[in-house]
Amino acid sequence: MTIIDIHTHMFTAGWLELLKTRGGAFNLQTRPDGKQEIFRGSTPVVIPQVGHFDYELRIREMDRYGIDMSVVSLTCPNVYWGDEETSVMAAKESNDSMAAAQARWPERIRWFTSLPWEYPERAVQELQRSVANGAVGVMVLGNIAGRSLTDPLFAPIWAAIDDIGLPVLVHPTDPLGAEAMGIAPHNLFWSVGFTYDTTLAISKMIFSGFFDRYPHLKVIASHGGGTLPYLVGRFEMGDRSSSSTCAR
Repeated sequence: MTIIDIHTHMFTAGWLELLKTRGGAFNLQTRPDGKQEIFRGSTPVVIPQVGHFDYELRIREMDRYGIDMSVVSLTCPNVYWGDEETSVMAAKESNDSMAAAQARWPERIRWFTSLPWEYPERAVQELQRSVANGAVGVMVLGNIAGRSLTDPLFAPIWAAIDDIGLPVLVHPTDPLGAEAMGIAPHNLFWSVGFTYDTTLAISKMIFSGFFDRYPHLKVIASHGGGTLPYLVGRFEMGDRSSSSTCAR
């Protein structure tokens, strides 16, 4: 049986340098253990690891654990920072590095493209360019710099993805109101924030008619779907109820 890892991440030095110099609210801070971590303001986001930058190390680890193929992608904060040109540059930097890795290890590496979602016209252009370069799907965060994935701004991008019929990996990031919820001081960003962000993003898609508008989408909800599997009964009850206030 072929083992394919569809949820695994890679960075590039160029992407990280762009984040350092043009990241806006994003910054790098040194942890007590000496490692650098990416923050949005005071909220921790991700810790760049050696393996995020080294495909040869990745291949060795894949061999070690019996993984036949990895479908790599960026993770948060993706390319949703800086101005329009910065976002486009960051997307191209990441996507081109993954295309090059696929060309070098065609039997082991595939990739999901990252897009400058805040700029729909540029995002569609990058989608088309990426697919021509071998992208097998799209990676998107659970919210785009605070905007819901169902925001009308993104409709042209979803329509273009739907036309091609690509799978989309929905990966969580810091949820709306992270600071107000106080998740940073207790380091609940990954454990609670991630599951909440995925759950909210996919729930909005389900109840807004999103999947009716884009019938060819194949959406992958990261981390086991957050808490979606545990809320199916409540969703069904809420859908049958004439008022959401009836739910307990």
